[in-house]
Amino acid sequence: QVQLVESGGGLVQDGGSLRLSCAVSGLPDRRTAMGWFRQAPGNERHFVAATDWSGLTTDYADSVKGRFTLFRDNADNILFLDMINLKPEDTAVYYCAATTGLEARTRATEYTYWGQGTQVTVSS
Repeated sequence: QVQLVESGGGLVQDGGSLRLSCAVSGLPDRRTAMGWFRQAPGNERHFVAATDWSGLTTDYADSVKGRFTLFRDNADNILFLDMINLKPEDTAVYYCAATTGLEARTRATEYTYWGQGTQVTVSS
């Protein structure tokens, strides 16, 4: 059974930092692309960042470039998202996602497995 468990969300002030983690288990194939998405109340789920199976290739939404850094620890099967200079518009539930495949993917529909989400709230 595939499980993705996010952690690290919380309440921070404008300009603050957080590190999100996603612990992954039960994947049928280690060649798995992974990503982060976020969803604010009343909005659709939006792409944040993605990495290919190796972690060597990453892609970011324009709104987070230069502020968010995604990296993965394949030895321990953990995906991280470092977030700095957080803004109130970053407030959302953040979801970790995974899918079998080599390349980074930016569309939510391309992912098979999802975590339960972790809330990030940035106060102004």
